[in-house]
Amino acid sequence: MELTTTRFGATLPGWVTEELRGVDRMLPDTEDRMRLAHRLAGRNHLEGTGGPFAAVVSAAGSGEVLAVGVNLVLASGLSGMHAEVVALCLAQAGAGTWDLGGAGRPPVELAVNWRPCAMCYGAVLWSGVARLVIAGEGDEVEHLTGFDEGPMRPDWKEQLAARGVEVHTDVLREEALATFREYGERPDVVVYNGGGRSRSRVLEVQ
Repeated sequence: MELTTTRFGATLPGWVTEELRGVDRMLPDTEDRMRLAHRLAGRNHLEGTGGPFAAVVSAAGSGEVLAVGVNLVLASGLSGMHAEVVALCLAQAGAGTWDLGGAGRPPVELAVNWRPCAMCYGAVLWSGVARLVIAGEGDEVEHLTGFDEGPMRPDWKEQLAARGVEVHTDVLREEALATFREYGERPDVVVYNGGGRSRSRVLEVQ
């Protein structure tokens, strides 16, 4: 048997580099790191590269930005390329290790503009990050955008805490909701739920 496809991957779009130009590499304030996530999430859906989601990986103590990620599902054609996964993979590639919390390594934080979906919850759990900062939690993102976030267990925060991951929530929550609302109100919105449940409002209108 000869396989026709033996590799896959995703690359941050050029506009991300442009957006980061002039941004300080050191962002010691938690809200500043979340503002960066909001900024990237807001532009991502306007650029058509994916949904309104972004993540920032940083050193938990100094706030040094180690990697950023945006949702690249539409740009890559890969359902796994959510913002958290992209950011964590880039941070791991830069560090040369799959375990961002390995021995001798400083604690790492992941800032995301909403609670992780079911898939990204697992990615966070196994990444080695010590701190998860989110803009908010709840079903607002599903109501405002139509995305299926999956079956999250009600004790997800406790499960992360039991594995050494601190969770901080409600950091610039209203800014996140404004981005989701903007996405959901677009006439050309694409909601990429799997299993034939994806939809495009453009097609529906036609």
